[in-house]
Amino acid sequence: MNNSIYQINKGINKSVEFKGLRAQYIWYLGAGLVLLLILFVILYIIGVNSFVCIGIVMLLGTLLIFNVYSLSNKYGEHGMMKALAKRSLPKVIKVQSRIFLKRTN
Repeated sequence: MNNSIYQINKGINKSVEFKGLRAQYIWYLGAGLVLLLILFVILYIIGVNSFVCIGIVMLLGTLLIFNVYSLSNKYGEHGMMKALAKRSLPKVIKVQSRIFLKRTN
């Protein structure tokens, strides 16, 4: 019989990571780059000089990359979703009456 050597996948239950970006930030960067491509096409079709189009798209692309990486470093894998959920919670719950339970007989 032939002895086989199998590789063990040690990345089970780990989040997807690409060049330091984790989880949903990869999708944010991808969507931003697609939007920048569409912006370039629109500017080019309108008739803006191609060097100006490239300059605008490169500037916005640089800002996009820095913002996505800063969000990834600040919040981590699930932190931004937790921060957005925390903002939707009420700060204070006011009770107008001291009657918490009404008795019905």
